Parts: sequence; C-alpha cells; structure tokens
Amino acid sequence: EGADKWLKRRKRSFDRVLVDAPCSGVGAWRRNPDARWLRKTRPLEELLPLQAEVLSRASRLVRPGGTLVYATCSLLPEENAEQVRTFLRSEEGKDFELRPPTGFPAPLDGPYMSLSPAQHETDGFFGAVLCRREGGWSRGRRRG
Repeated sequence: EGADKWLKRRKRSFDRVLVDAPCSGVGAWRRNPDARWLRKTRPLEELLPLQAEVLSRASRLVRPGGTLVYATCSLLPEENAEQVRTFLRSEEGKDFELRPPTGFPAPLDGPYMSLSPAQHETDGFFGAVLCRREGGWSRGRRRG
C-alpha cells in the first residue's frame, strides 16, 4: 500500500522515467549460455503481466511532454514490441506516442532500439521511447 500512495502523490510529476523491466534475460544468454537450462527467472506467463503492470504504473509518473523509456535485456517480441503496442492501446497508454530513439549507433528496429548478439556482438537489448503528449489529454477526452 505504501508504494500505491507514493505513486499517487507523484502522478505526472517526472520529466523522464526509465522502466528496466523484469524480463526473461534471453538477451544475456551470449554471456551465460547455461542460463537457458538453469532458468532462475520467472516463466514468461508470469513475466508478461508483471511487465505490463510495471509499465502501466510507471506511465502514471510521466508529466505531459515527458518521456518514458521501456527497456529489457530480452530478444523476445512478446516482452518487447508487443508489450509496448499493447500498452499504447490501453487506457494508460492513450496519451503516449512512440518516438524512435536518437543517438544510437546501432540500426533501429522500426521505432525501437534493438541490439542482437548476432548482429552487434553485444548482449540482446530492447528499448522504446514513449512520450506523453503535451496537455496529456488526447483522442477527444476532456480534463476533469
């Protein structure tokens, strides 16, 4: 309950929020190949709703005109682009728009930043930049 109160008091007060989402860690298998068999993370069926909840709660902290970055160390689309698309279709996500990340030397995967061990000789990584529209009230909704 303490976290809920904290979130409510700080609603729409941050310029930038970073979500380093709990994930499967698939992107780190290059460094830890045995992790595939020694899975110490939660199953994907548990992670996906947790990621959605963390993203939703974090979004409430972003002020109009502010930025929310969603990141994972996963290569799985359901933890990455699919999670972002689902958020953008949700009530919490309607005030946000996806913006391509800037300043990264790696090629972008559409509007996302995506690193892959095979292409970039790094761990796998995903990043999405979401900006809350100025005014924070979109698609015909009124302030109230």
